[in-house]
Amino acid sequence: MPQRVVSLLPSATEIVCALGLKQCLVGVSHECDHPGDIVGLPVLTEPKIDPRRPSGAIDRDVRRLVREGLSVYRIRTDVLRQLRPDLIVTQDQCEVCAVSYAEVEQAARACLGSEVTIVSLRPSKLEDILADIGRVASAADRVGEGETLIAGLRERLDAIGARAKRVHGRPRVACLEWLEPLMMAGNWIPELVTLGGGDYPMVQAGAHTPTISWTDLVAYAPDVVVVMPCGFKIEQTMAEIETLTGRPEWQQLPAVRNRRVYIADGNAYLNRPGPRIVESAELLAGLIQPGFFAAGMPPDGWTRL
Repeated sequence: MPQRVVSLLPSATEIVCALGLKQCLVGVSHECDHPGDIVGLPVLTEPKIDPRRPSGAIDRDVRRLVREGLSVYRIRTDVLRQLRPDLIVTQDQCEVCAVSYAEVEQAARACLGSEVTIVSLRPSKLEDILADIGRVASAADRVGEGETLIAGLRERLDAIGARAKRVHGRPRVACLEWLEPLMMAGNWIPELVTLGGGDYPMVQAGAHTPTISWTDLVAYAPDVVVVMPCGFKIEQTMAEIETLTGRPEWQQLPAVRNRRVYIADGNAYLNRPGPRIVESAELLAGLIQPGFFAAGMPPDGWTRL
């Protein structure tokens, strides 16, 4: 079993802790905030952009860095060298979500040699998330704990799907993962919407999140809109909501006319492919089919616009 674990993204930190390895966690990313008692551990990453800026400015900054062949984040090699982990959990699913895998590997080999194990997560669909939990469990010599955790998560997901078979009518759902430009959430979100009793034909399950136009959104005519910018807490989204509500097209959406627009915490839920993906599924199901699922929603994860 590893004695010193470093996690370089929030979902990995939650996986490590859910496997009972919190006491082995010696370092985290600048975004790791759950469970609450990991806050205060040494931080190994920092962004090259200001994440508090409006979504349009963040998008322009990220695109500029990527266009120039630069990483959006940097790894603090001095802290890595001091911590000397024997297991690093990182990701190579999204180039703007965390330090790139290539950068982590280069830093780890330079600072730690061949003594460190690196597990890189790459989830696109729900099954990938569960498989990644198993991969971390295997690398950490916690196979039994991983199997138990995965079985419990799968049981809760299956329960949502079984109940959703009883729904009468599936509303068309739009999950907006970014505000400017508009982006419709991909990856595991289409599966979560379908699981929770909604219809989501705009994006295929497992596909990367696409940019869409306002013309596309109006033509799609969603019955339910869930605004869930990646990495944004509810307060940050609300501070920028006029990016949506100030558009003349906004009032044309059926969801707006029927008061079925919700703000979800994209930082804690939905965009975090870890154990809380099941709570994310319960949250979305409650927003889509409140008559069947409202009682199981995490109360801190959403608000009505």
